[in-house]
Parts: sequence; structure tokens; C-alpha cells
Amino acid sequence: MRVVAVDQGTTGTKSFTYDDQGRFASIAAFEHAQFYPQPGYVEHNAEELLRHVAEAIAAAGKVDAIGIDNQGETVIAWDAATGRPIHNAIVWQDDRTKHVTERLKADGAEELTQSVAGLPLDPYFSAAKLRWFIDHVPEAKDLLRQKRLRLGTSEAFFLARLTGEFVTDVTNASRTSLMSLDTFQWDQKLCDLFGVPVECLPTIGPSTGPFGEHRGMPVTASLVDQQAALFGHGCAIVGDVKITFGTGAFALAIAGSERVNGSRFGIVPTVAWQQRAQRPFFALEGGVYNAASAVNWAKQIGLFTEYAEISAFEKPPAILRDLAFVPALSGLACPHWDRSAAGLWIGLGLDTARADMMQSLIEGVALRAAEVVAAMAELLPLGAAISIDGGMARNPYLQQFLADVTGRTIVVPSSTDLTALGTARMAMRGLGAAGLPDLPPPGSTVKPVGTYGPQARSRFATAVTRARGWKEA
Repeated sequence: MRVVAVDQGTTGTKSFTYDDQGRFASIAAFEHAQFYPQPGYVEHNAEELLRHVAEAIAAAGKVDAIGIDNQGETVIAWDAATGRPIHNAIVWQDDRTKHVTERLKADGAEELTQSVAGLPLDPYFSAAKLRWFIDHVPEAKDLLRQKRLRLGTSEAFFLARLTGEFVTDVTNASRTSLMSLDTFQWDQKLCDLFGVPVECLPTIGPSTGPFGEHRGMPVTASLVDQQAALFGHGCAIVGDVKITFGTGAFALAIAGSERVNGSRFGIVPTVAWQQRAQRPFFALEGGVYNAASAVNWAKQIGLFTEYAEISAFEKPPAILRDLAFVPALSGLACPHWDRSAAGLWIGLGLDTARADMMQSLIEGVALRAAEVVAAMAELLPLGAAISIDGGMARNPYLQQFLADVTGRTIVVPSSTDLTALGTARMAMRGLGAAGLPDLPPPGSTVKPVGTYGPQARSRFATAVTRARGWKEA
């Protein structure tokens, strides 16, 4: 058995092959353009994304099955008759609908979204972005009248063009604010709330399909990238937790077969995955909007040149030297859900060097992740270890600091592409594999050695409060 997994992410698309001997190989990689037409707007060219997905599949040659994971919450609108997108994709980072979600929240609608979909009102989630197409793209209204308008998260567009099937999986649907976590179907009240016509949305099914065929090869897995990473980490027991440090940092913890209400702690219940003929499996999710994106921003403005410069620092933790950075460059997600918050350095002095600023920036990403983990721990008995992946997971300073501020062992897998590995393993499940190859052993483990965790978290909480209140001040 040999499958290809396509990881369609925020900055690029990669593909890997995986076989029943556990051999995992990189096949292709593509970067795509980022568009920022207005402040707060983030867009991708939907056709470019699709082209890269198709080329990533083709690079693998003939395989037994295809698996696709996608950047969650990113949405596309297209013409059912031609398959042509009518606008750029609106990316998960985009906050153009902030005024919509704020108005709905002021009207008391968040009680409905949290009770039915499990999600707070925030432009991060897909529903308001889907409605934006109807309100702002003239062609959308014409297509709606002709019953040709299609709306969906990005993978629904990929599948429609690659296989001809207008479908989505339960993980993507759970990120829209339109699906009920009780019925696992589109909820009419939620669709009415956001003004999204149910008839324009794809059919919801399990993460293992069926999703149709592309060039004679079945697509047997489709799911959100973060959920794919959770599966790739081997998380399976309640309390298992992983953090993916990519463009943002996303923590997911296995919650089991029953939904856990996390609204009191700012944590989002979501669907981890659903395998065919089985009930969906739940997870708790907490996102940090800016992780690697904050590091890349700092590199662009000249705070460092080579990544080796920020892998170790000579001085004690910056937060203990009264220097903190809050990485709220796109606002604050879990557990604060405050888009008005802004990136903030606090404690700068004439003796502050670029290295000090970068040290505090990396600590800020870790401390934001620690906030999420602490909120999750209020709801679940988390394990003693956290498995991490993504580009920033290779940073030794981040690894040790995260261990110290969470008080947990950090496990760094030998592969940094666990999102694609999880997608490949899910594709094997969708193909009918009874068993899966053993996961590779961890690359390293980092145990906590510092005792400053509570002090660091307390100081950081003060900095976050200031980042949230600077506009009012």
C-alpha cells in the first residue's frame, strides 16, 4: 500500500508518499503568493492553491490513495457550472468581518454559536467570511439566484475540481460556526444567523470519505491540517496534547467521544476526526494567531539575519529581566478572543539589544502557548508531555523555555512534517487498512529544569492585559 499526502498550508503546499512499511518521503513543495489588499485582509489565489495541490499529487505518480489536509477556516466561493472561483480565497487570518462578529456578539448571538457549534464569535471562523462573498462580490448574488453558487472551506473547492464531488469533512465543517456538534450537520439557525444559504454548502461526511477519484486514484482522507497533525503525533488517549508551531501555534488535546464545553475558559471544542462507520472523536483546540509569522516579521525588520542567531541566548530569560513581548500581531485568539489587542514590547530600555528583543519574542510565543495549555488543563487531565512540531519546534531555546513555563516534558518527533504524516495515515485508514505502521521514535525529549514558570506566566499575564487595553488607554 502506497499513498500520497498533500499538506496545503498557509504559506505553501507540500506532498509526501507513505507506504505500509512506514517509509515517508518528501515529493514536492510549492510556495504561493500572499495578498493583503487592505489592512486586516489576507487572501490567496484559489486557482494557484488548486494548481499546487494537483501538481503535488502528480509528483507522486500512481498511488493507491490520496489524502489532503488544508488550512482550516480559509474559504472559497465558486461557480458550480464552471468551477471558477469568483474571488480570491479569504484566509483564516483575515479579520475583515470583525464588525459583523462584534455586532452579533453585542446582540447576544454568541450564546447560540457556543451552544450549537461550540465556537465563539470571531472572524477567525468561516461563517462570516462565507457571507462576505454574497454581500461584496456582485457575481455571487447572480449565481445564488441561478442556484450555481458554491461556498465552502478550501478543501471543498479542491475536491469539487479534482473529483467532481461537492463534499466536506466533519473537521472542516466544525470550524465554520455553521455545524452542530450534536448532529454533525449544518444547523439552520446558525445558517440563518450568518445569512449563509444551506443549499450553497457541501455535504458533510467522515474524514475518510468517500471523496471520489482523481485520475483514477481514490481520495480517501480529507481533514483540517491541525487535526491531521494530531493524528500524526499519535495522540489517541484523552489528555494527549500536541502543539504545531507554524504560521500560528495551534494546540489540540484529545477529549474523547463526548463534547467538552470549554467556553468558560476560552477553549474551543472541535472534531478531531471521524473515520467511516464510527462516531466523531472530539478534541479541544486553542490557537495562537502569531508564531512563526512573528519570527518572520522580526526577520523582515532586521532584528536578526540567520535562524542560528535565535537558537540560544547567553542571558537569563528576558521575562525575568522585565522584558516581555506579546505576539498579538493579528490580535489574540484563545483564551482571550480579542482582535483589538496589538503586538507589544514592554520593558525596553537603552540597554536593550536586538538579541534581547528576539529572546523575548520567542518567549512570548511559548508563553502564549502555555496560556492555552493552562486553559485546557482546567477542562481535561492533560498528560505529562507535550508533543510539538512545525518549523519553530526545531528551536532549542523554544523547546526548553516551553518545558520550563508549562512544567511538562516536551517531545520533539524525528519528523517535522507530522501534518502530512497524519494525513497519509488517515488515507490508509480510508483505504481500509486494519493496522498502520509504527510511528517513528521521538527525535528528542526536553524536560523542565527551570523553576521560574509561575513567575514568568504571571508577568506575561500583566503584559497581555496591557496589550489588550492599549487602545482604551
